[in-house]
Order: sequence, then structure tokens, then C-alpha cells
Amino acid sequence: MAVVLRMPDGGFREVDPATAPLDLAGAVPGAVVARVGERLVDLGRPFGELVPPDQPVAFTLVTVRDPEGLAVYRHTATHVMAQAVRRLYPGTRLATGPATEDGFFYDLDVRRADGTPVTLTQDDLPAIEEEMRRIVAADYPIRREVWDREQARRHFAERGEVYKVEILDGLPPDAEVTVYRQGEFYDLCRGPHLPSTGCLKAFKLLSVAGAYWRGDERRPMLQRLYGTAFPDEEALRHHLWVLEEARRRDHRRLGPELGLFLLRDEAPGFPFWLPKGWVVYRTLEEWSRELQRAAGYQEVQTPVLMRGTLWERSGHWAHYRENMFVLDLDGQAFALKPMNCPAHCLLFASATRSYRDLPLRFSEYQQLARYERSGTLHGLLRARGMHQDDAHLFVAPEQVESEIVAILGLVDRVYGVLGLPYEVRLATRPEDALGDPSRWAEAEAALARALERTGRSYAVSPGEGAFYGPKLEFHVADALGRRWQCATVQLDFNLPERFDLWYVGPDGARHRPVLIHRAVFGSMERFLGMLLEHFAGAFPTWLAPVQVVVLPVADRHRAYAQGVRNALEAAGVRATVDDRDEKVGYRVRQAELDRVPYVLVVGDREAGSEEVAVRSRRSGDLGREPLARFVASLVEEIRDRRLEPR
Repeated sequence: MAVVLRMPDGGFREVDPATAPLDLAGAVPGAVVARVGERLVDLGRPFGELVPPDQPVAFTLVTVRDPEGLAVYRHTATHVMAQAVRRLYPGTRLATGPATEDGFFYDLDVRRADGTPVTLTQDDLPAIEEEMRRIVAADYPIRREVWDREQARRHFAERGEVYKVEILDGLPPDAEVTVYRQGEFYDLCRGPHLPSTGCLKAFKLLSVAGAYWRGDERRPMLQRLYGTAFPDEEALRHHLWVLEEARRRDHRRLGPELGLFLLRDEAPGFPFWLPKGWVVYRTLEEWSRELQRAAGYQEVQTPVLMRGTLWERSGHWAHYRENMFVLDLDGQAFALKPMNCPAHCLLFASATRSYRDLPLRFSEYQQLARYERSGTLHGLLRARGMHQDDAHLFVAPEQVESEIVAILGLVDRVYGVLGLPYEVRLATRPEDALGDPSRWAEAEAALARALERTGRSYAVSPGEGAFYGPKLEFHVADALGRRWQCATVQLDFNLPERFDLWYVGPDGARHRPVLIHRAVFGSMERFLGMLLEHFAGAFPTWLAPVQVVVLPVADRHRAYAQGVRNALEAAGVRATVDDRDEKVGYRVRQAELDRVPYVLVVGDREAGSEEVAVRSRRSGDLGREPLARFVASLVEEIRDRRLEPR
């Protein structure tokens, strides 16, 4: 009996059960995998294995240009890489090798044939790449095989594949055991994969690092070999350029180089802010305060250290304790706060609230502390000490939609000023959700309506909401096209219940508020790290730690240079004088390296006419102009928070 396929155009097609997606792939260039019903499958699998006859099933060919197809393409690259390593180091034991957002990696226990461990370095990568090219040139078919569990266990145990055996032993009893084979190489894998190794076109090995087996520091240390793969050399070259540019912009290098912050072993995960960096930080924070004051937020401050009983009540003790700094004081458990919401619930409950008090918007900027494993720390982007432009809004259920609309306006204002495009994702009810499903549906609908009212497109992330409510995630694109999750808006039914929060409604009865968690920047540290990389250290003038450097040509011009600086500072501009005994060109170059938006050179002509010779970071030499006119123009630029110097 024929298999009935529902094609992408809505039509139906009958095929023989022995037909495989590969037989239909000719009409879709670049097809690497197929979607049959809800499953991604190898192009070579017959339809008869996948669906019963005469039961129509949706069928789509997925290309390497599709995210799912590219992930399959890169997953195959991990197998080719592992095969190459095994050829060069025959005693190597395989762990796991997934595709990632930008490439792939494989965790390996690398050993010679006699079992001697080998520590790979960057110098070993070219030889592995060359062996990968030989495997690609051989164009081995990639075969999917279903094995009996004991057969698979025996096969991998005989070859010393202890990690594969552990994976096998952890599978559910009824799980299908699949092995993928290419040439002499076998790997325990769910798949799917490309039809053959020759389908892999462009790849590059990038680095090698240590990684604990299954992320557990008590387990063996393996070597994680990173690489990337693309459908063609042009896409690969662009990606490698992005990686190189990202290294140049790395905030961990730029921060100390520009005198913004330090990262020290004495306080891992807690940055030290230097004067210039603290200026940038405070400027961003004060802007946030200005916007929130105008939007009706009330700033509060709550203790950094609170009893464990509070965190038990909030649910964090059960769900988040491993990420908290816990102290024993006088025989009682205390914890540094990792978030502000439980404390804000205490503030709400400290007085009788009426519906007339709502929405009640509390904001707070105090430091939070979250225990992150040392191996996950990454400068400002993944820190233990952080601040958030944090806010919690206590609202009546009917106010949720209008408050979300107002928050979206705030997000637009902030990201628009900074020139950051973003995408929105609506994360919906997860499996472990608390509360009535109908209430979840209502909340999700309110978030969707708010997005639609403001004309925003959005993607849905099914099941990705927090256990206490659905949320909006805002993913920002930086100058290199990288995505960063920054702003979040979360609806919470859990904490109002746990803290028995209520307000008196117009009917005189008690009603439960909805809690909205909201951060526009997210972590201030992470946001600043992202901005530092986005702007490559060249902040807009309003955010730059030093906005103007004044350079006297000779000693006799120092007094005038100081007067220029005084005039700038009187107008609220951050200015310095560089009167070192160095040539003007050298000092100009230093200001450029420091990413200062404007350099003013003053000599005899300028001092005699109350003028300045203006040099812009963006446009170079702008010529001479009256000091008063320059100051007025600069004040306007800063006030308007323009993205670029003139």
C-alpha cells in the first residue's frame, strides 16, 4: 500500500513505501534532511519505516540554509572530526558531540593506540583538519543502523568506549538504539545526518579546551574540540571574520585597555570598576532612572542579606539554592539576594493596598549575587556580582495588557537611542507550570495582544516560560549580528500566592494582584559588556567616559587649554587636558586609541580668537570654530543622545 504525503503546497502525493526522501530531493537544491510529520529524518530512510500506509503525513525537505538543516550539517561535521581524531589517535574515546548555534564541538578523551593520553593544542588542529578533508574526499555513505541494546553495549565496551556505555546504560528500557556508520567509524547517535561525508563543503577547527564529562567537576576532564561548518567557503570566511572581529572587540581586553574595569582573581566573578568605567555605568543607570521616574516608578532599596526562611517562602530555596551564596550566621541560614522580587513582595504586603494604588511599580538597582561555576564565568557577560535595572509591577489582572504596552514603549525608547534592533519571543506554559492552565492562557493572550497592539512581530517559544508565568524575551542584535537576550518581561502568579498578597477592589473584597517582573537592560554588567563590544569601545558621546580632550600645542597655550576645559565642564561636558611633553600628533593618536569623541587642538590662532580646532572621532578634522558654538553644539548632541559624533 502506498504512503500518502501531504506536500508543502498542500497537495497530496502517493509514493511506494520503499521510496526515501532522497528520491524526492532533486527538486530542492541543498536538501540535507527531511521532516516527516513531527520528526526530522535522514534522507535515505524509506517512508515505509516512518509512517503507516494510507495515513497522510506532512512532508517537507529541509535545506542547509534552514536552521534545522544547518544543525544537521554541523552535527555531521562533528562525526567527521571525531573520525579524523580517531585515525590520528586510535585510542581516543568518544563522549558527546553536538551542533551549536555557531558551529559544533566534540568532547574527547584523546589517546594514542597504546592508551597514552594526549593533550591537544592549537598546533594539532591543522593535521586534524587535513584528515577531515580526506574523509570528505572519500565521500563515505553515512548509514543509520538500529542495534540491539546488548549488541551495542558489547561493541562499545570491547573498544573501551566507557562514555558511550554510560550513555547507553542511561537510556530508557524502550529506547531505540541507533548507530551511525561512515567507513570504519561508528558512533552511538540519534541522528539525523547528511547522506554522505562528501556533502560537507566548508569547515574550520577553531580551538580546544577542557571540559568535564557531563559538566561535573568530579568526573574526568575531557578535551572539547570546537569547530564550525558552513554550506560554502564564502559563508565560512564571513564567519571567521566575525570571530576575528569579536576577538578584537572582546570586552575583557577592551575594559582594562580603556581603563574601564578590572577582573581579578581575588574576587572571581565580581568586576572592579575604574573611574572611567564607573562614569559609563552611572550615566546609563541615571538615564534609566530618568526614564522610570517619568513612567511612574518608585525607587526602593532592600537588604542584600536575608534569612533563608524568606527564600523558602518564595520557592527559591527549592529551585535556585545551588545558585545562591548561603551563609550560616548564629546557627541560622541567610543568603545574599540573587533577585529583588521576594523583598518587593514584602514591601507590597507592608501596607493595605487599594485598587486605586495600582499599578504599583517598584524599581531597584542594588547589587545582586548569584553563584556561577568558575568555568562558566565570562567577564561582565557572566558574572557573580551584578546589578539590574530591576522593577516589579503589582497590577490588577485587567491592567496587565496596558502595563505591558507601556513597558514595550520603554524598551523601544532605550534600544532605539542605542541603535539596537531586537526580536521578541513569547515563551509559553512549560510542563512544570504552577497554577490554572486557563489563567496561563489568559496571560499569554494578554502578552500577545500587547505585542500586536504595538505592531510588533514575535516568535513563540512553546514551553519556554518560567514555571510561575509566561514571559517576553528581547533578543538584541549587535554590530556583528550576534544575538543577546537582554530585556525580559515576566508575568508571575506564584509569588502573589506564596506571599498572600492582596488589594481591596472596588467591590470591597480582597483580590490577588498579578506580579510583572521587568528589566530593560537586564544585568547592567552584561549589558555594558555587550555595548562595549557592539561599539568596539567607541561609545556615543553622551555615554563616553571622556567626551573631549583638549591639546595645547605648546606650553604657552596651557592656560587657554585649561580655560577651554573649564568652559566645557561648566556646560556639563566631561573634558580633560592632555598637556604632556609630547608631539601633538602623538597625543591625537592617543586620544583616538582611547576612543574619545572629540579632540580640540589649541595654539596661537585659537587662543587669540576664542576658537578651537575640532577633530571628530568619526569625521576627522572639522576645522576651526568659535568655542561657544562648539560647546552649544556638543551640549545639544549629548542632550539628544545621538549615536555618532558629527
